[in-house]
Amino acid sequence: MVILAPKHEFLFALTLMFAIGLRMAVAGDADILSDFTVPPNTTVDAKFFTFTGMRVLGGAPPPPTFKVLKASMAEFPALNGQSVSYAVLEYPAGSVNPLHTHPRASELLFLLDGSLDVGFVDTTNKIFTQTLQAGDLFVFPKGLVHYQYNQDAQKPAFAVSAFGSASAGTVSIPTTVFNTSIYDGILAKSFKTDDVTIRKLKAGLAH
Repeated sequence: MVILAPKHEFLFALTLMFAIGLRMAVAGDADILSDFTVPPNTTVDAKFFTFTGMRVLGGAPPPPTFKVLKASMAEFPALNGQSVSYAVLEYPAGSVNPLHTHPRASELLFLLDGSLDVGFVDTTNKIFTQTLQAGDLFVFPKGLVHYQYNQDAQKPAFAVSAFGSASAGTVSIPTTVFNTSIYDGILAKSFKTDDVTIRKLKAGLAH
């Protein structure tokens, strides 16, 4: 169950400040020529600038598998043109956020509870890894393959990520490679294996 203790309330307040800094430092969206962008047929009042989708976290039971709750332009239209978005990430014991990239933004992850093994690979194929404790921040550079893993077999982890885009995008490597219609023979040659192994990998992802 996610219960926001006073310590976590302070940490959440701190995320507001680092999100502002992230927007100014690594904003990736095009500048707009107005204060904000309003979708057609939308009433603009304070509710337009308020996102309540995170309320479901209060008192919710822990998820059985890794779960991400997003506040991007798709869920929160007021973010259009503001070059910032959020995600709340819940990691049950032993769970992983699989290899993925965000093509349009850097990610600044703030670990609120638990511990995480994190890492990314740069364009020279060098891997950078770190074990984070509650209160640590880690930046994943824009477009690079990265992951987070909660290796603790008993305790969950809880994090918030800020992105320098209202629509950072997520490309899941396992899903993109093995859950699309890429021909098995091409995958087999790419990974220097055989079609049977590729089909087994695809079947495993389907469950």
